Amino acid sequence: MSVARRPLLTATAAGSLLCALWFVPSANATDEQRPSSAPAPVADRPAPATAENTLALADTGSANTSPYLVGGSLFLGLGAGFVTYSVRRLSSC
Repeated sequence: MSVARRPLLTATAAGSLLCALWFVPSANATDEQRPSSAPAPVADRPAPATAENTLALADTGSANTSPYLVGGSLFLGLGAGFVTYSVRRLSSC
């Protein structure tokens, strides 16, 4: 295999992986609808509303995204560093 084709194959493999991951279904916090003829089991029936369980997870509104931003920036910088290193290494040959 030619050395010139290696980066093209690597880029193709990475692009294919990203495209495949794009179609992975995401988790949704929705309640599935049951058929109306089947009664819900006792464990699945909603509890009476009290002060402790009036808010659902999505209703709290306090999502801390800082770790995701820091981690994403770190990986972006690491990837840019690898690309820079590869370009410099290729031009020195």
